[in-house]
Amino acid sequence: MSVRRLDPVQPDSFVFTAENLAWAKSTIEKYPPGKQASAVLPILWRAQEQNDGWVSRKAMEYVGDMLGMSHIRVFEVATFYTMFQLSPVGKRAHIQVCGTTPCMLRGAEELKKVCQRKIHAEAHHLNADGSLSWEEVECLGACVNAPMVQVFKDTYEDLTPEALEKIIDEFSAGKTPKPGPQTDRQLSAPIGGPMTLTDPALYSDTRTFTRLEPPPPLETPKTT
Repeated sequence: MSVRRLDPVQPDSFVFTAENLAWAKSTIEKYPPGKQASAVLPILWRAQEQNDGWVSRKAMEYVGDMLGMSHIRVFEVATFYTMFQLSPVGKRAHIQVCGTTPCMLRGAEELKKVCQRKIHAEAHHLNADGSLSWEEVECLGACVNAPMVQVFKDTYEDLTPEALEKIIDEFSAGKTPKPGPQTDRQLSAPIGGPMTLTDPALYSDTRTFTRLEPPPPLETPKTT
């Protein structure tokens, strides 16, 4: 487990926008009385989204006060879950490269080299204009579409180094690339189309079945 500490440079304040505050209040109401602290994950996530992709100390304290939690408990959550960024990330894109075994075997190391070349030589560093950053993470749950990356809420799958370069260039230009598989694959369907159960007869109404074992004997209804 890596050591996760708050960024040494912190903003002076944090408050939700009116829209996010209304959303947070409605989210908290979904939990039983006395269990508001259970909303800490979604509320922290919304704070991270508002705060350009990372959670500051003031944001954590703000969430703690909203949920009636001690600040240290919110710090524990934010520093435990790597979904929360503790330092500023790229405002246009923070690229999380999956480096777990399936993605590694399918070319994740080459994707990391693209990030090192086009963003920064080291992970968790901003590029020159602060628009992009990257890091290596563990499994993002799209193993069948390996290799892949995640940018905020979206995943980009079936990548080649060239495809990732194009995605980075689009983010750098202020565009939003289309998420999902970057090939002609449909979601997680087999590459090249289905390869099993392709006989049309399987789906016709002309099939007949022969029972191989005798049916069970009928039970005689009990009378009272």
